[in-house]
Amino acid sequence: MIRKLIIVFIALLSISSFSQEGTASPYSFYGIGSLKLKGTVENRSMGGLSIYTDSIHVNLRNPASFTGNDLLSLNNESRPVKYTVAGSYTSGTLKNDDSGTANVSTTTFDYLALAFPVGKFGVGLGLTPYTAVGYQLETENADGLTTNRFNGQGGLNKAFLGAAYQISDNLSVGINVQYNFGNIQNSVIEFRFDEDEVPLLTQSRENNRSDLSGLNVDIGVSYKTMISESLEFVSGITYTPESNLTSQNERTFSTVAIANSGQEIVRNTVESDLEAQGLQETDLVLPAKFSIGAGIGQPRKWFVGAEYESQQISNFENILYQTSATNYEDAYRFSLGGFFIPEYNAFSGYFKRLVYRAGVRFEKTGLVIEQESIDEFGISFGVGVPVGEFFSNVNLGAEIGRRGTTNNNLIQENFINFQISLSLNDRWFQKRKYD
Repeated sequence: MIRKLIIVFIALLSISSFSQEGTASPYSFYGIGSLKLKGTVENRSMGGLSIYTDSIHVNLRNPASFTGNDLLSLNNESRPVKYTVAGSYTSGTLKNDDSGTANVSTTTFDYLALAFPVGKFGVGLGLTPYTAVGYQLETENADGLTTNRFNGQGGLNKAFLGAAYQISDNLSVGINVQYNFGNIQNSVIEFRFDEDEVPLLTQSRENNRSDLSGLNVDIGVSYKTMISESLEFVSGITYTPESNLTSQNERTFSTVAIANSGQEIVRNTVESDLEAQGLQETDLVLPAKFSIGAGIGQPRKWFVGAEYESQQISNFENILYQTSATNYEDAYRFSLGGFFIPEYNAFSGYFKRLVYRAGVRFEKTGLVIEQESIDEFGISFGVGVPVGEFFSNVNLGAEIGRRGTTNNNLIQENFINFQISLSLNDRWFQKRKYD
């Protein structure tokens, strides 16, 4: 039954991820899009907190989590093989200082991952969207006529392979090697008018496409220790060195007719010689990132922790799409969250075995537009529901948040995000007790 659920879940997520953009945020216009990889549903339900690791959930934010202590329920012989897959639905409202509003929504695939034990080592691999681009924007003049139209789609994906080693019962280290790939496409029309301020029958559209690829690594450390008979101290550190993406670029110009419905009908297209401009192949910098966090809790009962993450976004540069109104500053995120389990091994009272999660986060994204820093804030909740056997569970999460500002004629996003994941466990090998 569990395998059938996985197949159906993946099929539904695949259909929705290819039929819709991963974001509807106007801020995905900048850089390489809006960040999609914010951890598993369990992480995001605790305000993005990623320092907590255990033997039955995959942690995508810290590769040191791929290993861990053997389980007593498995006679201290091994750890389970962990599978996880997730998707999310986001509904939001965009508004500006003129009280104009628009409603948007997206349904996306979030990640697919597997982690399995190899003695004191652990191996993890998976696929996840890293950034997403998806916007449709228009600007108007004082007469209410459209002066510019912007469209964008695409994003960057990550396929990763990682390994971790259990140095001691308390300490583990790990590394991820990640291949980044994807493309970003955008177009812009600057509308022209005749002497009577009537839009011309044909307009010019600029089309851009960038195919991105490159490698980078994540390094992680996880440390746990009992500080009393019932209290456990948990900490984690991750570091991502600066790396480069190679961008293969194309640019064309099209003559288009605008139908009454707003549809753009292409008349003819010419290709721009980016090679002569030195823009056919460019490099993008993925800035270095560092996170550190710690917390305390009672194993299988409760946990509370805090985490700080910083990223040198000020080093980011994309010469193909840079604008005078945009620049970048160093980014940071602060998360506070935790979980509570009433009674993890209760024989009666199903709700006693649920994992209740909550958290809050504040984030400075690093994007600065018209001298306004684009910040993000979110409050999250979640629950882990046991299903089947062998510690498998369904994780549900929700986050209510805000991104951006209405200052300087910018846009503020108010959003609510719903997430669901299947976190499944199995055992591939088992020692025989009798011949």
